[in-house]
Amino acid sequence: MRGLYCVLLLLCSNVFMTFAWYGNLKLQSYPWFSKLSLPLIILLSWLVAGVEYSFMIPANRMGFVENGGPFSLWQLKVIQEAVTLTIFTIFTLVLFKSEPMRLNHLIGFIFLILAVYFIFKK
Repeated sequence: MRGLYCVLLLLCSNVFMTFAWYGNLKLQSYPWFSKLSLPLIILLSWLVAGVEYSFMIPANRMGFVENGGPFSLWQLKVIQEAVTLTIFTIFTLVLFKSEPMRLNHLIGFIFLILAVYFIFKK
């Protein structure tokens, strides 16, 4: 169960992190947001990233083998990258329709899945 909770927390974490990093690019199309200064946009992104940390830190602590979790540091990192790419792909396809998914993106994603496989292989 700890492994499942860890992955669910990583999913939540990545939703916030993706929005903190790339949400400002979508929000700039709104007049009220486009009038904000860059330092204020950075501050707002950091506030969103702070929420991200409230999911990420417990996920890593819960998932780490030395804390009773099922994953090594290598495995946690590769899970994190796979989750990040998945959330980013959904975010991009839903919010940025002008950014199509291409064959090279799919091939890269397949290689990342292979990385997960090899990292978990004993």
